[in-house]
Amino acid sequence: MDIEERDCSGGGYFVQRKVLDELCLDEVAQKRTWSTKPTLSERVKESLRCSVPRLKRTALSWVPVLSWLPYYSIRENAIGDLISGCSVGIMHLPQGMAYALLASLRPVFGLYTSLYPVLVYFIFGTSRHISVGTFAVISIMIGSVTERLAPDSNFIVNGTNQTGSVDLDARDAYRVQIACSLTVLAGIFQILLGVVRFGFVVTYLSEPLVRGYTTGSACHVCVSQLKYLFGVTPARFTGPFSLIYTLVDVCRLLPETKVPELLVSLVALFVLIVVKEINACYRQKLPMPIPIEIVIIAATIITHFCGLTSKYSIDVVGEIPSGLKAPQAPNATFFSEVIGDAFAVAIVSYAINISLGKTFALKHGYKVDSNQELVALGLCNTVGSFFQCYSVTSSLSRSLVQESTGGKTQVAGVISSIIVLITVLKIGSLFSDLPKAVLSTIVFVNLKGMFMQFMDVPMLWKTNKVDLLVWLVTFTSTLLLNLDLGLAVAIGFSMLTVIFRTQVPRYSILGHVTGTALYLDTDTYKEAKEIPGIKIFRSSTTIYYANAEMYLEALLTETSTRGHSKGQVNRAYQNDTTMSDSDSDTGSHIFDSITQVSKPGGEKKGKACGSSTHSIILDIATTSFVDTVTVKTLKNVCVCQDLPLIVMHVFLCGQILACVVEQLETAGFFSESIPKSRLFVTIHDAVLHKSRERVKGSGGTHM
Repeated sequence: MDIEERDCSGGGYFVQRKVLDELCLDEVAQKRTWSTKPTLSERVKESLRCSVPRLKRTALSWVPVLSWLPYYSIRENAIGDLISGCSVGIMHLPQGMAYALLASLRPVFGLYTSLYPVLVYFIFGTSRHISVGTFAVISIMIGSVTERLAPDSNFIVNGTNQTGSVDLDARDAYRVQIACSLTVLAGIFQILLGVVRFGFVVTYLSEPLVRGYTTGSACHVCVSQLKYLFGVTPARFTGPFSLIYTLVDVCRLLPETKVPELLVSLVALFVLIVVKEINACYRQKLPMPIPIEIVIIAATIITHFCGLTSKYSIDVVGEIPSGLKAPQAPNATFFSEVIGDAFAVAIVSYAINISLGKTFALKHGYKVDSNQELVALGLCNTVGSFFQCYSVTSSLSRSLVQESTGGKTQVAGVISSIIVLITVLKIGSLFSDLPKAVLSTIVFVNLKGMFMQFMDVPMLWKTNKVDLLVWLVTFTSTLLLNLDLGLAVAIGFSMLTVIFRTQVPRYSILGHVTGTALYLDTDTYKEAKEIPGIKIFRSSTTIYYANAEMYLEALLTETSTRGHSKGQVNRAYQNDTTMSDSDSDTGSHIFDSITQVSKPGGEKKGKACGSSTHSIILDIATTSFVDTVTVKTLKNVCVCQDLPLIVMHVFLCGQILACVVEQLETAGFFSESIPKSRLFVTIHDAVLHKSRERVKGSGGTHM
């Protein structure tokens, strides 16, 4: 086919070619008649084939540390990783102990969780900058399960609920078993999803959903720490509205506030905020952030030497056993009770992990494997559960420190683990007099980033109100219905918005812009003029079973009732030669002859039927797949079965995906009544084709 393209003044261009329908396109573009994809048997043979290069690729894929550690540059990376590892290791200590309290576990288990999973991620992870370990949101999710299955009332000794005391050792040991069982189950879910390449599942958790959920979770974390801040003991509530009930109960107990604990909390909070702000303001000048751990050391020393525990009954961390415990298999009898919670923890922890990992990967120009990250996180949880760790994910605050202090690889994570290991083995017992109120203030300060996400609301109000609705519904449901039900409601609502947007698309009638090959929405663009007798109909989304009936109704409405009363009858088509058929019989007067459609007789007939439309062009370029309902609907439309009698011809157009054309062929869409020649490459091709037919049918003269 001859194609002519000439440059024009002012940056424009001129193209002259023949009208292209699908048959012509196959000939011109030389469509392949064979598949370039391997068959199923070929893929199976390839997957079973074993060779040294294939074995090496598989090993490097599943154990990423082998791909970079042998090439580790000590000169370029060692200093940065050392400083970064020390900084993050110091952060692990207070966060590990503080977040363990959120999980309703003793602080030492937070230290274990900051040790083993980090080493596992060093071997199997693909991100160079994230810091895996304890995190507030995951900790509060674990805590909601441990408190639900092991409430204090189950461990009352020497009396009733009102008069007896709680066997803390038995309760805490039972809660550790629950947390480990939940963790290993979450890890198994993550490994299985990663092995079957299901990493894309996180795409269903949109950014507004994740940010709304973490903000709501931050509120739960905040309320759960109020009891340490004021030194009160509120009742435990479960189920929907438990946060509201807990907050009301804390307010009721405010007259019983322990003033010494409140003073300790306020002083620690003040110091932490000041140190945080100094770090933020002078982060470019400081070689490394000022460690907030000085607050822990100072508080421990003051509490111990001033005897605050005995004098004022300040609640402290208590004994932190030195040394490591032997691995122990999680208790599988809890699986049936925590399976739902485990799946929620698996998805949320992965969503947080991969979002942070991809953020740093994009910034530093490397790739994070989403499926391998699932496997790595699953192994962190599975292996960690045998060493009495609970579920982990990456922490934004620690990851930012690891990256900003010069960390280049996960060697920084190994160094941070060494610091935690030294603490557990030698100096952990020194923190037995650390007030829990100080740990709660560390949690409060670290929630600042999550609470800053409230700024999403005005931003989303300006940019995307559907995303704003997802954010608000997620936040509200998480706040009121608890973390598990809140997440389920949020995902369900998010899916509904997707379905709603595809089920209720925008339908539009397109008009031609004079002097161009453009066809735009006539309601949006003033210069887009409808072509007399031709309706060009477009849907903003793919047509499928959920919206096929609405598509047909909208098409019938437009073709039956919508005329040219808006002044959209083209008066300038006769000069339009932007793209013309190379045959001289139509030439530059194609559109001039279109005006012959509106003859008095035809006009009368058109009014009788409510429309002067004789042809319909369906722009289906937005269609990405077709189902049986779509095929049936388009068939009925193309044979004018569901259209007014005045409509004689229906054409399909748009740069349709080859796979969609193949699906139409497989479904038996094309036939003698609907030949492939009625499917055109562009709207302009379809318009020119129909215009040429009208010119020939009315005996138009050759120019």
